[in-house]
Amino acid sequence: MRDAVIVDAVRTPVGKGKQGGALAGIHPVDLSAHVLKALAERNGLDPVTVDDVIWGCVSQVGEQAGGVGRYAVLAAGWPESVPGLTVDRQCGSSQQAVHQAAAGVIAGQYDIAVAGGVESMSRVPMGSTRAGGLVGAPYGPLVGERYDHYAFNQGIGAEMIAEEFGLSRADLDQHAADSHERAARAIDEGRFKGQITPVTLPDGTVFDTDEGVRRGTTAEKLAGLKTPFKENGVISAGNASQISDGAAALLVTTTEIALRNGWTPIARFHTGVVTGVDPITMLKGPIPATAKALERSGLDLDEIGAYEINEAFASVSLGWQRQTGADYERMNPNGGAMALGHPLGGSGARLMTTLVHHMKDNGIRYGLQSMCEGGGMANATVLELL
Repeated sequence: MRDAVIVDAVRTPVGKGKQGGALAGIHPVDLSAHVLKALAERNGLDPVTVDDVIWGCVSQVGEQAGGVGRYAVLAAGWPESVPGLTVDRQCGSSQQAVHQAAAGVIAGQYDIAVAGGVESMSRVPMGSTRAGGLVGAPYGPLVGERYDHYAFNQGIGAEMIAEEFGLSRADLDQHAADSHERAARAIDEGRFKGQITPVTLPDGTVFDTDEGVRRGTTAEKLAGLKTPFKENGVISAGNASQISDGAAALLVTTTEIALRNGWTPIARFHTGVVTGVDPITMLKGPIPATAKALERSGLDLDEIGAYEINEAFASVSLGWQRQTGADYERMNPNGGAMALGHPLGGSGARLMTTLVHHMKDNGIRYGLQSMCEGGGMANATVLELL
């Protein structure tokens, strides 16, 4: 029986996804190539042995069109024989990339695969696929007839979740403040150093620290921000994920092949699932995805020592925690997307990179990751420390 293991995981620091952000001057293909080269160098990986590079990206238009995964391989200087695939599972794209890499390794289609993703939201803004003269909504008229298409708005969905789970503005703002505080502490204690590959910027500056963390953030300060999605609502820019740039990559193979190459795997891919929910309150997906992953894995939630639940909005992760009864201290212990940022197609791999290193550093046997995805979907992954 073949297994799938994660040998290493590496990411860029996350930059602010706007003009003037640290990574705004770097093409997303080159940013992807940076983590591919770092992964190879860190592990003595001969790129010619890589059977496939599976790359997540959400806004596949402009500089991210035409197969960013393939062009990342070429930009990294890897052999032309190494193929690349770009996948779109919305915000879970690079988590899905890891699932596909693991499935391919277990099935014997791959011996060595690299999975990851990228998003440059400063260069390819969110919603770019609807710009440039493209006509119509992406879901088409039949989906629009089935659902109230005016409600296809994640901010409105986040407001609905907060109402459903009885989450107050104070609850959400405190959760956001906690995210920033945890991320700042993780940076100060050097917890990210083993997973970050610094990026040399066009002006020669070395960028090595996540840019979005706002030190000293408090719930009281956040309370003054406007709620753009609903008058007198609870969702604001302060308790939502940040628009960001970033990339991450993971090396996936079997235990046997890893040992043959002199690699010591960090974690085994234990269980991977994906599920769908309604596309209006689309952000609730991690709740049933977690239940499905636990059922498939045979584990109880309290057996899992760390949870990475993407903080698309504070109501998503806090609603998940309230519904599952998970230990709040185990959820996003190094901060989440409200503080570190959310580079869409790269976020799944960023979360998993942070998770596997946290498990390794703290001797945590099982870790769980889940994230909501546009259109009403969610991936969930259980990893086992080796």
